[in-house]
Amino acid sequence: MQVEKFSYDNKIVRLFLIATITWGVIGMLVGLFAALELIWPSLNITSWLSFGRIRPLHTNAVIFAFVGNGIFAGVYYSLQRLLKARMYSDMLSKINFWGWQLIILAAVVTLPFGYTTGKEYAELEWPIDIAITLMWVVFGWNMFATILKRRVKHLYVAIWFFIATFVTVAVLHIVNSFEFPVSFLKSYSWYAGVQDALVQWWYGHNAVAFFLTTPYLGLMYYFVPKAANRPVYSYRLSIIHFWALIFIYIWAGPHHLLYSSLPDWAQSLGIVFSIMLIFPSWGGMLNGLLTLRGVWDKVRDDAVLKFMVVAITCYGMATFEGPILSLKSVNAISHFTDWTVAHVHVGGLGWNGMFTFGMAYFLVPKLWRTKLYSKTLANAHFWIATLGIILWVIPMYWAGFMQGLMWKDINAQGILVNGNFVETVTYMKPYFMVRALGGTLFIVGALVMCYNLIKTAQQGNFLKNEDAEAPALVNPKQGHKGEHWHTWIERRPVKFMLLALVAILIGGAIEIIPTMVVGSNVTKIETVEPYTPLELEGRDIYIREGCYNCHSQMVRPFRDEVLRYGEYSKGGEFVYDHPFQWGSKRTGPDLHRSGIGNKIMNKSESWHYKHMLDPELSSPGSIMPAYTWLTDELDVSQTADKISVMRSLGVPYPEGYEDQAVDDLKRQADEVYEKIITQDPDIKRAKANMEIIALIAYLERLGSDIHKGKKDDLETTSEEVEAIENVEPVDSLIYQDSTQINE
Repeated sequence: MQVEKFSYDNKIVRLFLIATITWGVIGMLVGLFAALELIWPSLNITSWLSFGRIRPLHTNAVIFAFVGNGIFAGVYYSLQRLLKARMYSDMLSKINFWGWQLIILAAVVTLPFGYTTGKEYAELEWPIDIAITLMWVVFGWNMFATILKRRVKHLYVAIWFFIATFVTVAVLHIVNSFEFPVSFLKSYSWYAGVQDALVQWWYGHNAVAFFLTTPYLGLMYYFVPKAANRPVYSYRLSIIHFWALIFIYIWAGPHHLLYSSLPDWAQSLGIVFSIMLIFPSWGGMLNGLLTLRGVWDKVRDDAVLKFMVVAITCYGMATFEGPILSLKSVNAISHFTDWTVAHVHVGGLGWNGMFTFGMAYFLVPKLWRTKLYSKTLANAHFWIATLGIILWVIPMYWAGFMQGLMWKDINAQGILVNGNFVETVTYMKPYFMVRALGGTLFIVGALVMCYNLIKTAQQGNFLKNEDAEAPALVNPKQGHKGEHWHTWIERRPVKFMLLALVAILIGGAIEIIPTMVVGSNVTKIETVEPYTPLELEGRDIYIREGCYNCHSQMVRPFRDEVLRYGEYSKGGEFVYDHPFQWGSKRTGPDLHRSGIGNKIMNKSESWHYKHMLDPELSSPGSIMPAYTWLTDELDVSQTADKISVMRSLGVPYPEGYEDQAVDDLKRQADEVYEKIITQDPDIKRAKANMEIIALIAYLERLGSDIHKGKKDDLETTSEEVEAIENVEPVDSLIYQDSTQINE
C-alpha cells in the first residue's frame, strides 16, 4: 500500500485562534459597557457610544468575530486531520482569514456611526454583505476541495455538520440580505412588513442554529473524543442527531413572532417544529456527554474537559428552554422581556463561550508543542467563568419573569397596576447590576486565560507545518457488502451536500414562499399610506439610532397591551415598512401607537422633543440615552433617491414625486416645529431643520393610519373602556384570538 507524506497547515489555525481570543475579549467588553449603560444612562456620552448603536456591535462582535473565528480555527484544525490532507490552498486559507478580519473591522467602523440595515443579527450594510458572501464562498471552496482530495473514504460526523453549516448559512445570508442600495452605505430591505419579519426571523433563528450551533456540534464531535481519548458514544445516534436536527431546525423561526401579525398557520408551524427540536438536540447532547463514560475522573482533573462538559450541558439547557419558550402560554409572558436575553446568554456564554475556551486550552499546547503553563490558572478560569454565567443568567431569568408579570398585572377594577412603564424599568436596575457583575467575572476569566495561553506559547515552540503520512485513497466510492446504509452517502460528499441542502430548503420554502406569492396573507387596509419624505427621514434616524433594540412596534392582542398602548397591530399596517421594526425586546414601551399617543397618553410633539433631549426630565427613572446630537441639521441630500428606491420596491409614490419631496419635507417640518413652540413656548432651541423634527414626525405618524376617516377625538370613551374590560380572554391573557389579527 502506497503511503503518502504531507503536512498540516498550523499557521492558519494559529491566526484564527489569536483572532478568536482577541475579538472575544473586545466583544465582551463592548457588551459590558452596554450593560452598564442600562444602569447609568450618563455613560451614553456620545452618539457612537450610545446603547442603540453599540448593542448591535456587541452582538456582531460576539457572533461573527468571536464565534466566527472560533469556528474557522476549529474547522481548519480538525478538517485536515479528519481527512488526512492539508487544506486545498494555503492562499485561500489566508484570504479567508484576512477577508474575515476586514469584515469585522468594517462592522466596527460602520455600526457605531449609525450605518445599519436595522435587522437584528444582519445589521451590516450591503457592501459588507457582499464581502461576507465572497468570504463564505472562499471558505466553502477551500473546504470542499480539501474533502475531494482526502485520504479517508468516509466522512466523519464532524464534517457532516461543517457541510450543513456551509450550505445553510449561505442560503440564509443570501435570502435575507436582498436589499436595494440608496448609496454606498444605505439600503432598504427588499421585503416589507410581515414578509420581512418572517424572512428576518427565519434567518435570525437559524443563524443561531447554523452558525452558533451546528459548527460547534461538529467541533464537539471532534474535540471531546480527542480530549477524552474515547470514541463517540453512538454512531447511529450521530446519524439521527444530524439529519433530524438540520431538517427540523429550519422550520422553527416563526416562534419569534407568536401573537404578532404573522399569519397564524406560520406561527403554528414554528411552534410544532420547535417542540420537536428537543429530541435531536438532546440526542446530540447525550451523545457528547456519554462519550465521557468511564473517564469522569479525568474530567475532574482536566480543564479542557471541564469547560466542554459545562458547554454541552448549557447547550442542553438552552435547547430545552427554547422549545418551552415557543409555547404560546409561556411566550405570552416571556416575549419582549429579559427572560429571552437570559436564554440567549446561556447559549452564548455557556455553550459557545465555554466550548471555545476549552478548545483554546486544547489547541495551544498542541500547536506550540508544550504543556499548559498553569493548570491552576485554567481551573481558576473555569470557576470564575462558571460563577460569571450563574450571576449573569439567574438574576435575569427572575427579572424577566417578573417583568412580564408586571406588564400584565391588572387589578379588580380593570386598571393596569403598573400603568407607567418606567415602574417596570426601575424594578430591573438591581438585576442589571448583578448581570454586569457576572459579565465582569466572565471577562476576568477570559483575561486569565489570555495570560495563561501567552505564557504557554512563550515556553513552547510553534510548529508551522506538522508532518503526517497516510495511505493514498483508492476508489473512494467503492463500498463493501453488509456496510451500513449511511456509509454510502458518506463516501459521496457532493451528493451529501445536495441532500443536506434539500433537507434545509423544504422548511424554508414552505414557510416563506406563500407569504411572497399569495397576497391574501396580508389583508390590505385602505387608509394605510406611504410615509411622507419627512417621516421617511425620521424613520431612517430611528433605525440609525438603534431604537428597535429597546422599543417594539407590535401591540399584541392581549388585554394588558390594548389597555396600555391602544388597538392591537394589524398586518396590513406594515406594508410599506422596509425593513420591519417589530423589535424583540422592550426595555422601553411599545411605540406602534405613538402616532395617536397625543390623545391616549398625552404625548405631544413638544413632549417628544423634551423627552429625546432629556428623558429623565419627562420620565423620571428612565434609562434612555439623551439624544442631544439630534439637534444636528437634517441631511436631505438623499431624500429624492430614497423616494425613488422605495417606489422601485413597490411603495406607491407618484412618478416624479422625488422632484418635490424635499419641498414637502420642509413644509411638514415647519408644521411640526410650529406645533412644538406653540405647545411649549419655553422651548427656545428648536429649529425646523433639525433631525429631531423628522424623528418626531415619524413617531407621531406611527399606528395612526387605521384611524383615518374615524372620529377626530381619539380619546378612549367610557363605553370603549367598559368594552375592553368586559372582554372574556381566551386564556386570561389574550384580548382577542390571534387568528383575528389580519382581519
